[in-house]
Amino acid sequence: MAGLTFKSIVKKYDQTTVVYDFNLEIHDKEFLVLVGPSGCGKTTTLRMIAGLEDPTSGEIYIGDQLINNVAPKDRDIAMVFQSYALYPHMSVYENMAFGLKLRKMPKDDIDRRVQEAAAILDIEHLLDRKPKALSGGQRQRVALGRAIVREPKVFLMDEPLSNLDAKLRVQMRAEISKLRHRLQTTVVYVTHDQTEAMTMGDRIVVMKDGFIQQVDTPMNLYNHPCNMFVAGFIGSPAMNFLRATLIEDNGQLWLVNKELRLPPLVERREALTPYLGKEIIIGIRPESINDDSSYLKEHPDWTTDVQVDVVEPLGAENYIHFTINGENLIARVEATSQSKPLQVHKVAFDMNEARYFDVETQKVIHRPGYQATY
Repeated sequence: MAGLTFKSIVKKYDQTTVVYDFNLEIHDKEFLVLVGPSGCGKTTTLRMIAGLEDPTSGEIYIGDQLINNVAPKDRDIAMVFQSYALYPHMSVYENMAFGLKLRKMPKDDIDRRVQEAAAILDIEHLLDRKPKALSGGQRQRVALGRAIVREPKVFLMDEPLSNLDAKLRVQMRAEISKLRHRLQTTVVYVTHDQTEAMTMGDRIVVMKDGFIQQVDTPMNLYNHPCNMFVAGFIGSPAMNFLRATLIEDNGQLWLVNKELRLPPLVERREALTPYLGKEIIIGIRPESINDDSSYLKEHPDWTTDVQVDVVEPLGAENYIHFTINGENLIARVEATSQSKPLQVHKVAFDMNEARYFDVETQKVIHRPGYQATY
């Protein structure tokens, strides 16, 4: 097994740069997720590891071996594609064994590996079937099995769950997580789905427009985003953003916009002092906006009236949509909430959980208690 190291990787197509100065160290046996919107460079990065794309400049190492000029077949990696890429004329067994046959492995070893992988994935009863006779989830298991039998140093997974329905995606997320703990190998996983990233990754690399935005553990990304993009991308529903001017009144810092005066900041933070009299952006997660009656009584200074636009009941909870100064906000509240569309409703903003961002740079102004995890 081995980790991976990227040193100043740049990838260009003609005059278009799709990956900029990518520097990263992936630890041995780590499950690392590359996440970001379409076109951010995550799949291109994965393909450079596989050898399907060549970096324009920079170096990629697997363990201590520089692999820039190593042929894909000699990199000791296995890749699981979004499209499964199974051979339709071959049985499940033949699909899983094909790569081992090309390497001229003894027949007994091939059979042992295929049977072991099939047992791990619970597809032993499918070995004689052709791909057309399988469901989407079964095909994905076969694609995983084909990768497992190779016993590679590194697994690469390119949005392997995106073709599955919502229920099956949840099930397969858990299956892949269990599988990686059992195999104890390095996994690089690409997705645009932040829920997959949060639930599966040891660490997450958030990318945008070819640049790494932040690398950290799921909870650090959630609690301590470095900029507005990360704050808005990680979390579901996304973080709310609201512009307000920072003022000082009777020794307290307040945030004021055209429609409301937000509760005073819990403590005066030196990082915010340079922004007095200026506009900043407040970020507050939907679960940090509360409408529980006892909570409202405990925090009268944090409470304000809002006009409810839409209420989305989701069974265990409700999403309340409302608008402040043209900005759409969402509150994630308990299902017992008494909120109703087109009515005024009291909510409390938990300012302990608020984040503050610079309007121009969109970088976070202050991250209390943050310690990077690398």
